[in-house]
Amino acid sequence: MGKSTLILAIAPLIFAISACGGGSENPKDTTSSQTAPTVKNRWDTVKNRGQLICGVSGEVPGFSFVGTDGKYSGIDVDVCRAVAAALFDNPDAVEFRNLSAKERFTALQTGEVDILSRNTTWTLSRTTSVGLEFAPVVFYDGQAIMVRKSSGVKSLAELKDKAICVQTGTTTEQNLADQMRKRGITYKPVVFEDVNITFATYAQGRCDGITADRSALVARRSLLPKPEDNVILDEAISSEPLAPAVAKGDTKWADTVKWVVYSLVKAEELGINSQNLGQFATTSDPDIKRFLGTEGNLGESLGLTNDFAARIIKHVGNYSEVYDRNLGSKTKLNLARGQNQLWSKGGLLYSPPFR
Repeated sequence: MGKSTLILAIAPLIFAISACGGGSENPKDTTSSQTAPTVKNRWDTVKNRGQLICGVSGEVPGFSFVGTDGKYSGIDVDVCRAVAAALFDNPDAVEFRNLSAKERFTALQTGEVDILSRNTTWTLSRTTSVGLEFAPVVFYDGQAIMVRKSSGVKSLAELKDKAICVQTGTTTEQNLADQMRKRGITYKPVVFEDVNITFATYAQGRCDGITADRSALVARRSLLPKPEDNVILDEAISSEPLAPAVAKGDTKWADTVKWVVYSLVKAEELGINSQNLGQFATTSDPDIKRFLGTEGNLGESLGLTNDFAARIIKHVGNYSEVYDRNLGSKTKLNLARGQNQLWSKGGLLYSPPFR
């Protein structure tokens, strides 16, 4: 098929799914190999501005997505709303900026955004050479492969000599190559630079499978003409801990973002949510009193009010509420929490003590 013919053939599909492109791309870090310049007083800059500037994708349902009403939703969005709630007692004091995978690190390094909350994998090189300071993981993910149910494929081994769509120049592409080589499975990579074209090509049937982060596959599958005709294989190709990040150089700002995220998890651990928050006003439990700021001065140590965690719960909820409304069983994605459960329920989420 000629190039022009291919573009014409997939253009309608690209248009249809362009609203959710980008969840699966994990490009190589194309920013400067040098650590980002030291950033000072980001906390003061944000506080004086009276508004948080948050870098998101805006194209991944369940994580950051712009609805037809122009409003943002998703776990990544709620993280930024939680930071705004802690700082300003107003979860809407946020300006969201859509960033492509290629733009995201530069935007953070140059100060265009205060925080990057964009389904970004925490890696060693991004911590060192790219100069990011990661907050706690908000979603433990893993790379997977999606195939058509009619293919009967149930494992990676059954994709031997099959065509697999993958975005080129990404860690997704690297992970696939590494795993197939390790397992001695030959395959035919079908690569594109644009993530929308990659998924459109799979939808057209030009590849037998497509690989991306599992959460991205779930999100993208929901927009296919017949989602139920596609299945995601159980085998994980890689681990992908997704976390918000700030630029290195401002410990106060980094600490604030980190403890905002921990507040979401700790609230669930303590059984406190947006609906029952008021019931804890007269509690005698010292752990809860410190957490809600009715005792001690933990908030002041971060430059916040002592009731910053209570603000977060009031406006955004705890981690369970955030997860349920964006990815849970009552959403179109219906993604089981799995390893994103609390540690006490067999998951990986854990908060340090608030004391």
